[in-house]
Amino acid sequence: MRGSIRRFTGAVDFEARASMLRQQPLTLWLTGLSGSGKSTIAYELERHLVALGHPCYVLDGDNIRHGLTSDPGFRPEDRRENIRRVAHVAQLMNDAGLIVITSLISPMREDRAMARNIIGAERFFETYLSASVDTCAARDPKGLYVKAKAGIIPSFTGISAPYEHPEQPDLEIDTALLDEATSVSLIFNYLRTKSFGDLDGCGANRDRH
Repeated sequence: MRGSIRRFTGAVDFEARASMLRQQPLTLWLTGLSGSGKSTIAYELERHLVALGHPCYVLDGDNIRHGLTSDPGFRPEDRRENIRRVAHVAQLMNDAGLIVITSLISPMREDRAMARNIIGAERFFETYLSASVDTCAARDPKGLYVKAKAGIIPSFTGISAPYEHPEQPDLEIDTALLDEATSVSLIFNYLRTKSFGDLDGCGANRDRH
């Protein structure tokens, strides 16, 4: 049965969608420990981009697990499946012309490499929010570190499960030292250097990579 499944191509291609939306789509993949500021920064960056007329969307790890990935657990193979599904959604949204911002711990290098391969290296930008375990545990906005240290939450990244930091991220931001506004500004300016559309407003001229 699977052999009968074919891939169809529509009459509207990627370049036409990108031209219509006046931007080069990409996926900004935010990775880091729980409490490093991924969701906060992702949604503020989204707000900033939308205010400038750039269609974009945040794929937040917690929100995704209420629907698309509600069935996988938190074993290594489950986390990998979670990332695989999110990467495919991001790839489809990029094809539709959107800028995508993901907010997932995505602790393993191999899994992030898989996401890069699915989305496409030319559209995938790994951004590492490098706040330490101690910093994130001191913040503990959801009370997760306390529960993890008490053994209530098993396989918690940074406590009872590993986090493999990116060796060569496209961008690294230490959110222990930099506040939300500064972090968002750094990411925004980084995207501008990549010439992915006129990020100061919806302009018609843009360079492509």
